[in-house]
Amino acid sequence: MDIVETAMAAGDFDTLVTAVKAAGLVETLKGDGPFTVFAPTDEAFAKIPSDQLNALIADKEALAKVLTYHVVAGKVMASDVVNLSSAKSVQGQSISIDTSNGVKVDNANVIKTDILTSNGVIHVIDSVILPM
Repeated sequence: MDIVETAMAAGDFDTLVTAVKAAGLVETLKGDGPFTVFAPTDEAFAKIPSDQLNALIADKEALAKVLTYHVVAGKVMASDVVNLSSAKSVQGQSISIDTSNGVKVDNANVIKTDILTSNGVIHVIDSVILPM
């Protein structure tokens, strides 16, 4: 299964899948890749006030920027992440990586790693990360 199919089957990423569809990124994330996705759970999206989340989902351009900020080109496994201090997102800005106490990407904790898909890898995070 590809990244989108894996996220849909997991059951913890309904908001992410809805957002990916709303942003028109399904075909991209079903593409050859490989991609590394830092995937926020439904609980992570629930931390965003519902009016702000609904406004973001309604703004296709802003939503695409936020979602592509969660994606890194290439297949970056957990064993690779620990050697990095940042990674350039598909959106264009770099995501900071801190491995001093667990693994954090920007302000989000990585809570599950190395979910392999046919076109990349998913790492699960507990917060939505936002480009500056």
